[in-house]
Amino acid sequence: MRPESTRNLFRSTPTALLLGLAISFPTHAQVASSPKTLTDADYAHAEKFMGYNVNPLVDHAIQPAWTGSDLVWYRDSDAAGSRFIVFDPVKLTKEPAFDHRKLAAALSEAAGHTYEANKLPFREIELSADGQSVSFRIGRRRFECDRAGNKCAATEFAEGPPTGFGRRGGNEVASPDKKLVAFIRDYNLWVREVATRKETQLSTDGIKDFSYALDNAGWTKSDRPILMWSPDSKKIATFQDDQRNVGNMYLVETRVGHPVLQQWKYPLPGDESVAMLQRVILDVETQKVVRLQLPPEPHRSTLCDDVACGSSSDPAEGNWTDVQWSPDSTRLIFVSTSRDHKQETLRIADAATGAVHDVMEEKVATQYESGQGSANWRALPDSNEFIWYSERSKWGHLYLYDLSTGQLKNPITSGDWVVTRLLRVDEKARMVYFLADGREPGNNPYFTHFYRVGFDGQGLTLLTPEKANHQVTLSHSGDYFVDTFSQPDAPPVTVVRQSDGKLLATLEKADLTRLKAAGWKPVQPITVKARDGVTDLYGLMFVPTNLNPKKKYPIINHIYPGPQAGSVGSWSFAAARGDAQAL
Repeated sequence: MRPESTRNLFRSTPTALLLGLAISFPTHAQVASSPKTLTDADYAHAEKFMGYNVNPLVDHAIQPAWTGSDLVWYRDSDAAGSRFIVFDPVKLTKEPAFDHRKLAAALSEAAGHTYEANKLPFREIELSADGQSVSFRIGRRRFECDRAGNKCAATEFAEGPPTGFGRRGGNEVASPDKKLVAFIRDYNLWVREVATRKETQLSTDGIKDFSYALDNAGWTKSDRPILMWSPDSKKIATFQDDQRNVGNMYLVETRVGHPVLQQWKYPLPGDESVAMLQRVILDVETQKVVRLQLPPEPHRSTLCDDVACGSSSDPAEGNWTDVQWSPDSTRLIFVSTSRDHKQETLRIADAATGAVHDVMEEKVATQYESGQGSANWRALPDSNEFIWYSERSKWGHLYLYDLSTGQLKNPITSGDWVVTRLLRVDEKARMVYFLADGREPGNNPYFTHFYRVGFDGQGLTLLTPEKANHQVTLSHSGDYFVDTFSQPDAPPVTVVRQSDGKLLATLEKADLTRLKAAGWKPVQPITVKARDGVTDLYGLMFVPTNLNPKKKYPIINHIYPGPQAGSVGSWSFAAARGDAQAL
């Protein structure tokens, strides 16, 4: 669904192609001479392996999250139900996040509905800054309870509606100091004081199809504003999105009764006009709109045809890809992307005047792409440097530049392997932390590992040594990280490590006992040769759980015809990958 964004198959990846393969029952069309009649039992057997049936049978598979005070919380489930756990990496203690029995009783009284301690109706929690209370959402209500479980209180809240093609989110963006929220009303940008509810209109010239902060890439859209608050919470960087000459897309939503027609702006390949952004900076105190002194730009990012690709809703990180404020809130540093993604320009704007100067430009013959999941560049104003991602060596790597002159200082990473995601830059220690594929010999080249290296390219260190695919989440301080590692046919293990890779504790090891008892069998990782007889192709093969080795079966080659990096997706363990095993 990305009309003008294509991913070259052999860019940003090792030289092997991902393949998803499935072996399945013959169909009527395939074996017309001897058609097989499918029974209710056949369909029931297949449905047993859909995700909604197999995922609940995996015990102790967790998704940990960090609190702002560097504690880890997670929801642990098994046949007996679920419970919430908190781990302290300093004290190396693991304990219940709250008294489940007492909280269930207090919540039942507050909500007017009976809940059981091991079947609480929420999956995510938020610990208070002082660690004394826990909050969560149930439907359209938010509850806060003390961790002892003695009392729960409910507050109403307006949950954000579905905001377009699977993307959800509220329609307000909070300032870093949490005192203001920004939102769109009548095509203009407004702010509201959280304490007093006082509203102030920041822009006045927004009109239909020429709105401020609009989130619409055509193939994905939402009601949230796209913007970047300054660190001092006094300015907002955003854009006025000119869609007036863009063609319309229509979608008919069928339902009982009259259908509903949706209409929105959606540029298609070859269209003369696409959405064009006019970058602006709004002063919250004076309501002054400063337009950056450069021509309108295509609705693009270094990641895809969406300015919010891979972005965060955290105001500290912003929800606008390729935009970064200087720490003193006086300069805006951003990257402009051409419509065809072949030219990238790093620029700096003066927040007071809108004056812009170009720092560095990179042109490519195919398509520039700055990473996988998030943009892999960072401006470092304090040291007058910036980190840039490039595939100039035919492998995606990081480079250190001078922010004033745009001159290359030195490569940070190099070799026949690919950096996939820049996770942390420690400016004080001059250390970079990143994910990469294809560096470890004897490994599946698509397994992701976590590394660190100095700004000067020295001291490259592997932080996740297990031969597996690693999913890493850093603590807010950067002193610790959670590492969940697994293989497609091996269940996940979740551990906590220090930033230097030292193992602190194992949180949980997933248990497949109940899953296997239900007749489930693991997928088979395979390696085959490409048509050239040289290139290795890495894939997954699914066979019927009741395979008869004396019979012949047709092969279904299950691919997503990109171009893109491949069809396997994540190489981590999954009890179900779509309907592949059911098929």
